[in-house]
Amino acid sequence: MTKVIADMSMSIDGFIADAADGVDELFEWYGNGDVETATAHPNITFPTSVPSADRLRQALNDVGALVVGRRLFDLTNGWGGRHPMGVPVFVVTHRAAPDWLAPDAPFVFVHDGVEAAVAAARQAAGDRLVGVASASITQQCLRLGLLDELHVNLVPVLLGTGVRWFEKVPGPVWAHDPQILEGTRVTRLVFPLDRSR
Repeated sequence: MTKVIADMSMSIDGFIADAADGVDELFEWYGNGDVETATAHPNITFPTSVPSADRLRQALNDVGALVVGRRLFDLTNGWGGRHPMGVPVFVVTHRAAPDWLAPDAPFVFVHDGVEAAVAAARQAAGDRLVGVASASITQQCLRLGLLDELHVNLVPVLLGTGVRWFEKVPGPVWAHDPQILEGTRVTRLVFPLDRSR
């Protein structure tokens, strides 16, 4: 079965955005190297360190669909109509798609909840991964037992305030020991969730 992962950049004190929804400090590692990684979006390329570039290329290859919340979709302005990963994006929302979005854009607006969005994303992804983004969607997936792994891009900064990734989770949620991948100004921790507890 297709694996569902939540993947976010996070500060040491647990924030995925500052109080104004800014991510500059957390996304600095996407531009701090000299190895270029092209994306499916013609205007987005990431110059990172070698380890980070290897990980980004793997993600671009491995992820077959995304599940995001409407808030993230709106904050990013729908990634300009095309997500950098170039895969179908399932947006969990109670509202209609915005008028500016092209009819052939790879966004599906799901109105009947996270479970339906994950199920549709699994089908679209085939044997590739389903990526989950945003705090609210991750928390809902954790409550519903839909996540297989947490991928934490830990950035060496303390934000002090902002949007917490794990504000409302049904504790405790156990994970196995992480796989640790170091990059420049980021350490990637891959936690497979332990469903035996």
